[in-house]
Amino acid sequence: MKGAALSFREKLGYGMGDAGCNMIGGAIMLFLNYFYTDVFGLAPALVGTLLLSVRVLDAVTDPIMGAIADRTQSRWGRFRPWLLWVSVPYVLFSVLMFTTPEWSYDNKVIWAFVTYFLMSLTYTAINIPYCSLGGVITNDPGERVSCQSYRFVMVGIATLILSLSLLPMAEWFGGDNKARGYQLAMSVLALIGLVMFLFCFATVRERIRPATPSNDDLKQDLRDVWKNDQWVRILLLTFCNVCPGFIRMAATMYYVTWVMGQSTHFATLFISLGVIGMMCGSTLAKILTDRWCKLKVFFWTNIALALFSCGFYWIDPHATVAVVIAYFLLNILHQIPSPLHWSLMADVDDYGEWKTGKRITGMSFSGNLFFLKVGLAVAGAMVGFLLSIYGYDAGAKQQAPNAINGIMLLFTVIPGVGYLITAGVVRLMKVDRNLMRTIQADLALRRAHSHHESPIASSATAQPGEIK
Repeated sequence: MKGAALSFREKLGYGMGDAGCNMIGGAIMLFLNYFYTDVFGLAPALVGTLLLSVRVLDAVTDPIMGAIADRTQSRWGRFRPWLLWVSVPYVLFSVLMFTTPEWSYDNKVIWAFVTYFLMSLTYTAINIPYCSLGGVITNDPGERVSCQSYRFVMVGIATLILSLSLLPMAEWFGGDNKARGYQLAMSVLALIGLVMFLFCFATVRERIRPATPSNDDLKQDLRDVWKNDQWVRILLLTFCNVCPGFIRMAATMYYVTWVMGQSTHFATLFISLGVIGMMCGSTLAKILTDRWCKLKVFFWTNIALALFSCGFYWIDPHATVAVVIAYFLLNILHQIPSPLHWSLMADVDDYGEWKTGKRITGMSFSGNLFFLKVGLAVAGAMVGFLLSIYGYDAGAKQQAPNAINGIMLLFTVIPGVGYLITAGVVRLMKVDRNLMRTIQADLALRRAHSHHESPIASSATAQPGEIK
């Protein structure tokens, strides 16, 4: 069924929601490892333990949050109100996470664990409803795709703002006091994120209510979703797809600072150039998949990434121009699979409905988000553990050759191996272009038959704030 077209303002508002998440989430991916070791003062191995241990709790909180969001009843809908309720706690705990109290080492460790856990909990509570919101704004498939396009553009812009401003602001606010600089810089960026969340809440409306509300218990939903064999495989793909890029992102500050011997100003421009490359990659993904099956594009892009990333190891880090060009091209390639990955999640939901007759979108997404966070945690932990193994010393004026080599491996070869593993996992997926055409045709017939037998009054013209 084709619904009313959404306004530019509402599509922009929807994109603002993920931009708000990324103002903080991007800082975690790009700077948190470096902050914990070189500013906060934690041992690299302890950072790895911290990042990994909190993810164990997500195995419980993610599916519970998905079930809670599906069953929420409010005058603003099921998913939209969480942007209002959780945005302030999420912003607050994110700033506290980048705050360095002048305490003993043991007390600082406790502070780091508590603030990182609270930030992760509020991230789950705001991100799962936000991503679910995209399915209830409109029932028009074309408008849904358009909303996701706005989302990717806004995420790119937010990441660019973050990468261009965090380090200069930290230096400006803190001077020689890096801890204070990071705290105040994150405060500014978190407040910008808060405004983005509130703009999303104010401009987006929920219009679609499920024909049959979900009343099954959590255990039944989990049993049903596991019957979808492609869902199980895409969980593995989600984990593998996120690890290589995050390992390299977490190692970037170390590579620029210790291997290239460059300043924070150069690091700002270097990381920002990578973000621009990723924005180009997102655009290129659409062009490639218009011509070839997304699974083929996904597979061969990861093969190319594996070769390119491993080859990066042999580039002289002091050949600045060559490194910058290679980094830009690497980020273009890296981002091509990202839109394909999110698109495959939707395809897998269609496959599950086609195979089992039951669609469990909220539970399916919470599972993918959990494995994505596990992938981020494992990647961050690997960086911390391997830095420790290679003898990295944050307080040293110059790193030992073994530590320098370890940083180079984390930036190049280790992600390259990860891309190769990801390519192998892509081969396990069978929702290619031909099968999806069959699935879509069958599902359309089933829905038409169901609608004919049991018509459901629906409308995409709800008044602002109302649920139909």
